[in-house]
Amino acid sequence: MKKLAKANELMWVLGVVFVALGVSICSKADLGVSMIAAPAFIINDAVHSLWDGFSVGMIEYLVQGAMLIMLCIVVQRFNWRYLLAFLVAIIYGYVLDMWLLIFKDVHFDQLYMQWIMLIVGDIITALGVACFFRTYLPLQVYELCVAEFADRYKFDIAKVKWGYDGLCLTLSIVLAFGIFQDANEFDWSTIYKASYHNLGLGTIVTTLINAPIIAGCGKLLDKCFTYEPLLPKVEKYLKREYKNKDEINVCEENTQAQDDILEDK
Repeated sequence: MKKLAKANELMWVLGVVFVALGVSICSKADLGVSMIAAPAFIINDAVHSLWDGFSVGMIEYLVQGAMLIMLCIVVQRFNWRYLLAFLVAIIYGYVLDMWLLIFKDVHFDQLYMQWIMLIVGDIITALGVACFFRTYLPLQVYELCVAEFADRYKFDIAKVKWGYDGLCLTLSIVLAFGIFQDANEFDWSTIYKASYHNLGLGTIVTTLINAPIIAGCGKLLDKCFTYEPLLPKVEKYLKREYKNKDEINVCEENTQAQDDILEDK
């Protein structure tokens, strides 16, 4: 099979589109979104009842902006490329809002369809993340936090990713229970078919299956594309060099390392 060459920049575009599409589909399944996406959806539930001028996408990039500030404090440094990550967050937020608008009137009434669409959404999201791992262009703040923290303190990136995921899950739970104060009113016997403010059984399932699906999607992409940049001068200018190169890799020659990390999870 002949591979499509020079797809590096294309991977970034597909990453933004697929991640936003996958998250949108998961949200419509109403079984719980991923722990990474949950904080924005939970905050949107709270804010929307007071003012509908905010969208999920807007809250998403505001949350990522706050995380970026926290990252600078924790790693005690700033790189101008951090601002590009926030720009990506803004672009992602608008694409997410676009998909949510397209799916505005879509509802899945049958339980089996809810679970099917959750898995479909998870696969599409994982495909988008795998695309992100194969481009030199800036990633979102989520991935940046893991990479920068691991590099700054010389930690194993797989362990940092585990800790980061756990922190996001904890934050989501605290937000959901702290903001709404209606846990006693929710019928927890229906958690397998309805989410509690975008947290549910689907959140756990997504957490468990996310990493192996990303690794599988990455191998599929590698069979179809090569990742030479169309704009090598831009790559040289934007590419972030890490001291711990054996652990933190997001470009063409480093995709296997990322897949190994995901498979280890």
